[in-house]
Amino acid sequence: MTESENASEPGRAAIGLAVLGIVYGDIGTSPIYALRECFRGVSPVPINEANILGILSLIFWALVIVISLKYMVFILRANNHGEGGIFALLALLRPDQAQNSSSRRTLILLGLFGAGLLYGGTMLTPAISVLSAVEGLEVAAPSLESYVLPVTIAILVVLFAMQKHGTAKVGAMFGPIMVAWFLTLAALGINSILDHPEVLKAVVPWYAVQFLASNHLAGFLVLIGVFLVVTGGEALYADLGHFGATPIRAVWFFFVLPALLLNYFGQGALLLDKPEGTLQPFFHLAPDWALFPLIGLATAATIIASQAVITGAFSLTRQAVQLGFVPRLKVQQTSEHSHGQIYMPGINWFLMIAAIALVLTFRSSNNLAAAYGVSVNATMLVTTILAFNVARERGGWSLAKATLFLLVFLTVDLAFLTANAETIPRGGWFPVAMGAVIFTVIVTWRRGTELLIQSYEANTITIETLLGRLEHDPPIGCREPVCFSPPGRRKYRMQ
Repeated sequence: MTESENASEPGRAAIGLAVLGIVYGDIGTSPIYALRECFRGVSPVPINEANILGILSLIFWALVIVISLKYMVFILRANNHGEGGIFALLALLRPDQAQNSSSRRTLILLGLFGAGLLYGGTMLTPAISVLSAVEGLEVAAPSLESYVLPVTIAILVVLFAMQKHGTAKVGAMFGPIMVAWFLTLAALGINSILDHPEVLKAVVPWYAVQFLASNHLAGFLVLIGVFLVVTGGEALYADLGHFGATPIRAVWFFFVLPALLLNYFGQGALLLDKPEGTLQPFFHLAPDWALFPLIGLATAATIIASQAVITGAFSLTRQAVQLGFVPRLKVQQTSEHSHGQIYMPGINWFLMIAAIALVLTFRSSNNLAAAYGVSVNATMLVTTILAFNVARERGGWSLAKATLFLLVFLTVDLAFLTANAETIPRGGWFPVAMGAVIFTVIVTWRRGTELLIQSYEANTITIETLLGRLEHDPPIGCREPVCFSPPGRRKYRMQ
C-alpha cells in the first residue's frame, strides 16, 4: 500500500507536490523541443496555418489517446503489489511459467527486450532534457554557445549526486519548482493564444487527418516530432510504486495536461506570426525581459525531468532483481512509510556516466532527439501487448474488450514506430543497441541461473535416498543403530 492511500488532506497535497517533482518532469519539459522538432526534423513541412493546425491536432490527440486513455485509464490499473512498469507486467504474467508453452516464452522474451529498450531510453532522457534547456543560452546570448556543454555536464553531475537523499526529499525540493514551471507554461501559452485564438480549432481531429493526407510522406515523418510529447508515459508508469495511481491521475488531469496543451497551442499561435520562431519556439514565447529567468526555470525543470526516469530505473531494476532477471544489486530504502521509495547507487552512477557520454557524443538536443524516440516507442508497443495479455489472464476481460484495446493502441504505437524507424541510422541505433546488450545480459543471467538450479537439483539426492545409503553402508565406526533412519529401520549407534 502506498503512502498516498492513507494520507490526510494536507498529506495528499504534499504527495501531489511530490508527484509533480518526481513523475511529471519528463513529459512536462517536452514543450521545450517537441514542436520545434515537428518543423525542423527529418522532413520539414512548410510553416503555414494548415500545417500548424494539423500538427497541433496531432499533438492534442497523441496526449489524449496515449497518455490520458492508454496509461491513465488502463495501464495504471496493472500493478504488481503497487509497483508499475514493464517488469510489473511481466510479473503478472508469471514468468516462472514461461516453460509451459512457446507462446508464453516468446511473450516473456518480448517483455525483456522491451525492458532493455527502456533502459536505453532512460540513458537519453537526462541528456536531452538538460541540454535542450541550457541551449536557451544560445537564444539569449549567442556568445555563450561554448558554455552549453560544460554547464550541461555540471548540472548532470549535481543531479545524480542528489539521488542518495531519497525520492521523498528530492520530490519535496523539486515540487514547488514544477508548480512554477507548469504555471509558466500555461501563462506563456495563454498570452500567445489570445493573439490567435483560432489555433484552438486544432482540437478537431479533422485537421490532423487533413495534414497527413496533404503532406503524404513528409507529414507522416512529422510523427517523429509529435511522439516526443508522449515520451514520459512509460516513465510515469514505472514511477507508480512511489505514489500510487490516484495522485498520479489527479495531477495529470487537473494540472499537467491543461498546462501542456495551453503551451503547445501558444507555440502554434506564435508561429502564425513569427515563422522564424521554429528555431526555438518555446523560448520565443517569452518577452525579452523574461528570457533569462525562463532559461533558468527551464534548466531547473529539465533537471527534474530526469528525476522521473532515474527513480523509474530504480524501481524497474529492483523488480528485475526480485524476478531473478539480473544479479543482486545494492538497494537502499529511503522512506519509512513507502516501500517503493528506494535508491540504487550502482544504477545511479551508471546512468550518470551514460548521460554525460551521450552529451559529449551527440553535442546538441537536435541530434539527441533523433536518437530518443525509437526505443521509448518500442517499449510502449511492448507494454500494449503485455497489458492485453494481463487483461485477459488476470483482469478477467472478455476477448472482445481486450482485442479492442489491443487494436486501438497497437495501431497508434505502430504508426509512431514506423515513423521513428527512420531515425535509426541517425542515432536511433544507440538506444536499440544498448537495449539489445541489456536484453542479452538479462537473458544470459536468467538462463545461467536456471542451468545452475537444474545442475544443483540433478546432483542433490533426496533424504530418503540418503537414509537408504546410510542404512546399507553406515559411516565408519558405526556398529549399532543411531538416529539416521526413520522409524521401522535399523539404527546404528556410534562406538
